[in-house]
Amino acid sequence: MNIIDRSALGYLLIISLCSFFSCAGCATSQERNTFKSVESERLSVQEQWGIRIESVRLSAAGYMIDFRYRVLNQEKAAPLFERKTKPFLIDQQSGKKFVVPSPPKVGPLRTSEPPQADRTYFILFANPGKYVKQGNKVTVVIGDFKAENLIVN
Repeated sequence: MNIIDRSALGYLLIISLCSFFSCAGCATSQERNTFKSVESERLSVQEQWGIRIESVRLSAAGYMIDFRYRVLNQEKAAPLFERKTKPFLIDQQSGKKFVVPSPPKVGPLRTSEPPQADRTYFILFANPGKYVKQGNKVTVVIGDFKAENLIVN
């Protein structure tokens, strides 16, 4: 290679590295649309059901899935606390359904007392065999309530 070829190659390398690093943190239009969709679902849940979803996490060494939510409006959130309603969680990839365990001495691992505003509540779902893993997308269903595309942390 002669000197001109080397300098041209050097400039191309610098330009490509600069463009790579300047866009390394950029989101694609699909990622931005997904974020907007998740954000609008979150706001819809707050407006319709009076709750804010705090987290969905693995618990008990991965054998339980801990769903946490904060009550913002106790009247709107009341249907989520009805004892007769049986919540369940669906792994979106496989379609498998996970229920709330009900040990004989403790009862269902969820709160069914009347809700109070500005308090965080939980529902524990069984995860036998640690089927649901961190990063999975899940849907939580409680009667007519349905929260989709929740990512397990």
